[in-house]
Amino acid sequence: MSRPAYVSQTLHDLGGAAWFGGSLMGAVGVNGAADTTDREEKLSTAAAGWAKWSPFQVVAVAAHAVGGLGLVLANRDRVAQQKGVTANTVVKTLLTAAAVATTAWSGVLGARVGKEHVPVEGSTEPEGRTPYEVASSQQQLKVLQWATPVLTGAIVALGAQQSQQQRPEPQAKGRLGRAKQAVRLKKAA
Repeated sequence: MSRPAYVSQTLHDLGGAAWFGGSLMGAVGVNGAADTTDREEKLSTAAAGWAKWSPFQVVAVAAHAVGGLGLVLANRDRVAQQKGVTANTVVKTLLTAAAVATTAWSGVLGARVGKEHVPVEGSTEPEGRTPYEVASSQQQLKVLQWATPVLTGAIVALGAQQSQQQRPEPQAKGRLGRAKQAVRLKKAA
């Protein structure tokens, strides 16, 4: 692996791991810790924890994206020629876009409800006296807090699959499969 590809792989993997780990810890740890506070302080407590993590989350997402772009550029021939690599790359890119969207929307909603000092059951659980707008945002956050770790976990898993696709045997088999497919398409035309 060339030095630029090594740097890209490191950025990609560390960024993805931090993104996954931070979102999972936030859902469990930050939101869980906020649920031990006063009913009217739960939202601001959770928001304060997430705000502390937010700059690191931005760096993690950026590192993952920059590293991923570097890897695609470094492996562009393999992406184009090895069967299975293109599909993995496309699916992983779509999951990354979805994870960016869930992360960003969570941040918007979290900032919105974090300013509120209203009674709630938990940081993502409204109660009967919770205003509608806050309750609606909380219900979205309840889903998003788990969607982001699921998406980023799938991204990490697809990255592991890509690592295995780089081994010599899968490369040879994948390139042969792509060549056979091209021959079949040419005969069919």
